[in-house]
Amino acid sequence: MSEPTPLPALNTIPAEIRCAADYEALAPQFIAAPTLAYIAGGSGHDRTVAANRSAFARWAITPRLLRDVRAGHTGITLNGVAAAHPLMLGPVAFHNLVHPGGERETLRGAAALDCPVIASTQSSCKLEQLAESAGPQRWFQMYLQPQRADTLDLVRRAEAAGYTAIVLTLDAPLQVASLRTLAAQFQLPAHCVPVNLEGYAAPQEPPLAPGASRILQGVMASAPSWDDLHWLLTQTRLPVWAKGVMHADDALALRAAGVAGIIVSNHGGRSLDGAPATLDVLPAIRAALGATMPLVFDGGVRSGADVFKALALGANAVAIGRLQLYALAVAGALGVAHMLKLLREELEICMALSGCASIDQIRATALFPQRDPHVNHD
Repeated sequence: MSEPTPLPALNTIPAEIRCAADYEALAPQFIAAPTLAYIAGGSGHDRTVAANRSAFARWAITPRLLRDVRAGHTGITLNGVAAAHPLMLGPVAFHNLVHPGGERETLRGAAALDCPVIASTQSSCKLEQLAESAGPQRWFQMYLQPQRADTLDLVRRAEAAGYTAIVLTLDAPLQVASLRTLAAQFQLPAHCVPVNLEGYAAPQEPPLAPGASRILQGVMASAPSWDDLHWLLTQTRLPVWAKGVMHADDALALRAAGVAGIIVSNHGGRSLDGAPATLDVLPAIRAALGATMPLVFDGGVRSGADVFKALALGANAVAIGRLQLYALAVAGALGVAHMLKLLREELEICMALSGCASIDQIRATALFPQRDPHVNHD
């Protein structure tokens, strides 16, 4: 039996949407099965994708009594700029997989909720076009290119377009497709082209000596190095954030190198399969860096309670990944705006019932450790 034809995005919010996570539950009606397998999948057996989600269940938020939160708010300062809430849209490639309006439609929804965005190098729209659709707090995510001249051109284009930060992804010098994606026989459609990289040199694997590794001496020959990072930091006036940090020692070395902030991320489970959940490594990275270094968290967020827990464990802000594509597929820009509104309200409910009147008070809150329901504790 053939798969049902996916529905086009709606112009209204479906009645089935009662919480932010419902957009994921409804997405299979609006996204073709092979595409959904690609979006939902990570790498290998998807162990890290599952770990990112399950980590939140190991922590509980303790209710508190008689706390006055009537002057409460979700405002933060990030990258030196005041923001209305700690939510961001993380970089996700090829939004036109799920909606013909692509990233511009997503950014319209984000702008309606004053939500900062991190635009992806691998978007289906040029970074200059994205800047026109995004709000004032727009960051540009990039990978180091094989030729430094091409990397520098990307940086100069981002500066000229008014981006306020560079996000350098460091954790994905190679990616392995998930088994579910391979089983679904997904292939990027012809209209999904990384237009920001047109005219730039493509990665070239060097000739291999007999017995050399295709991975270690081949693919990894063009992987980013510390010299590349140091060079980039001297080339731009914009703050540079390092994305893909999963170890406290790496975070300390990056701070010493001069990055402006850290994004604790395992690439949504799309890098090393079996890596720990980002929520599990976040407290150690925060402890190593102290209170002042700004940290953005991503990985498996589906609710305002998830946002609260990431903030309590050390994040300054939280980036939303796959959930933005699910909302975009279901209801376009309206869906993205509604999903962000729900996340913020769910966060505010957690704040109200835990007695936290500000994001700073969340960060001073101790979560209650939960026993893993999947482990026999006898």
